[in-house]
Amino acid sequence: MRGLGVERPPTVLLAVIASTFFVGFGGGVVFPILPNLGSVLGISAFMVGVILSANRWVRLVANAPAGALVDRYGTRTPFVAGLFVEGIATLGYVVALALPSAASLRPLAASLPSASVGPVALGPEQWVTPIALVVAPETWFLLARVLWGIGSAAVFATAYTIAADLSDSGSRGTNMGVVRGGITMGFPVGLVIGGVVSALAGNVAAFVVAAAFALTASLVAARYVPETHVTGDRSGDAIKPWDVDTTVPAVTVGLVNFGLMFAYIGALFATLVLFLDAKDISLFGLAPQGTSGLFMAGTVLSAACFMLVGGRVSDTRNSRTPVLLSFLVVSFAGFLLLARAGSVESLALACVCIGAGQGGTSGPMMALLADLTPDERMGRASGTNNVLGDVGGGLGPLVSLPLVDAVGFAPIYAACAALPLAAGVVLLVGVRRETGTFLPGRAAGETSH
Repeated sequence: MRGLGVERPPTVLLAVIASTFFVGFGGGVVFPILPNLGSVLGISAFMVGVILSANRWVRLVANAPAGALVDRYGTRTPFVAGLFVEGIATLGYVVALALPSAASLRPLAASLPSASVGPVALGPEQWVTPIALVVAPETWFLLARVLWGIGSAAVFATAYTIAADLSDSGSRGTNMGVVRGGITMGFPVGLVIGGVVSALAGNVAAFVVAAAFALTASLVAARYVPETHVTGDRSGDAIKPWDVDTTVPAVTVGLVNFGLMFAYIGALFATLVLFLDAKDISLFGLAPQGTSGLFMAGTVLSAACFMLVGGRVSDTRNSRTPVLLSFLVVSFAGFLLLARAGSVESLALACVCIGAGQGGTSGPMMALLADLTPDERMGRASGTNNVLGDVGGGLGPLVSLPLVDAVGFAPIYAACAALPLAAGVVLLVGVRRETGTFLPGRAAGETSH
């Protein structure tokens, strides 16, 4: 055990899995709804991309402080607080839909008298427009995503650190995969809620259900997750957003995460609902929103299954590197299939492969980071990994949504296929530089034979 010798670690891991699973609904629920809702609310494709990626940009400045706080003060308090903040953020989606759009306020403005501020006369449009901006749905969607980013930075840093604290080299890949699976499995449920529940009962109902489960997650964590982390010196310098771990293992794993998140969350999830509409692909007669929710859920279910497989297999091998490389190739194949997909069957196969590649790398990748990172820096190392992953996930919607309009879907998905291969090269270079071998052993400093 790397941490404080917590009793009944399986119970603690189950509580972490349940908490991250429930709170994950709020992360997925917005994806099937917002791209199509954008046209209804008069939000541009660029603004939709900004909203979808806002949580990741916020985490860029929140991840490093979250990791440093974990190393300095422990895991329990930031984990519980982060889950609660994410629950409140999910409620923000409900508020956003309850507010009037700027377009709906214009007729009201036309019926109002002019006002004056000192010697300056203001027409109705001039003083109603700032109010409309403040109460506009896109403003509140953006604020909710910002708040979500702050909470999730704390949750991600603590969840992985708890798993590392409760593991040794023979169980680290499995435990990391299980915890990552819990974090990820909530996302497809959120996608289903966002796609199917919104189609059956409306968007507000979908967001309310997600918010209720997200708030329940903080209660589960407060009841069952104890302190697990050996904390460091609390009298050090102030914690800064740029206080990331710049060691070779942290940067290497983070760059791999960057490539995968750009392609998977950043590009695929942001464009799939539009791809389905363009290709006229539907499941069970559902509109693109509902269909995209099911397909995205399929990718994440595949990812969750292969997280367990990848983590467990890496725990039984001398080195985790071959397992990681294998799943990166699977991800490459999945995006190539996606670029050529034109039917339900071909799209389903592509989604399964993409999910398998994404999931299969997660457990071994975080386990490799823990193998090569001292206990007292694991929080910061997790923060670095999250920072680089969020750069990828944040850039994805901003780049892919406008480019899809310009060049189409196939070139974008084909370009995404190259990213896992580039990540494999980075992985090999990084582990070779840190350990002197392409096949570092599961214990830090150990090499396989």
